[in-house]
Amino acid sequence: MAKRTPARPTPKDAISLLKADHRQVETWFEEFEKARSDTRKKALASKICTALTIHTQIEEELFYPAFIAATKDSDTHHEAIVEHDGAKKLIAQIKASGPEDEYYGAKVKVLSEMIKHHVKEEEQRGGMFAEAKQADIDLKALGQRLLERKKQLAAS
Repeated sequence: MAKRTPARPTPKDAISLLKADHRQVETWFEEFEKARSDTRKKALASKICTALTIHTQIEEELFYPAFIAATKDSDTHHEAIVEHDGAKKLIAQIKASGPEDEYYGAKVKVLSEMIKHHVKEEEQRGGMFAEAKQADIDLKALGQRLLERKKQLAAS
């Protein structure tokens, strides 16, 4: 019997989907750090910026409203929104420039550090994702909605 290569698994719930996004972007940031050619750096930065733009949008449109409605934890919610705003500003600067900008690498590095901090806060014990798991949120249904919206945004 021939071996089948397994299809890339579809995340089963909202948190799995968001964590998968986190891992993908972390990989691209690592590749950016190792990249030597300006063409490769520009391509990776573009992937990172697009992925983070979509990720922040689906979180803000779907995940965060479900989180705040279920947990009433406005402090965590507000901090996440402020962190997103900072990342969006840096993403806009990165998208508007390129490797010829002497600050380009620094901007991508700082964005990486901002995202690492944000991811740590979402994923840590007692963080937003842990709270969401304890709350009355249908994470499977929400995951499906996140996936559908992510596909829409990627296609546009």
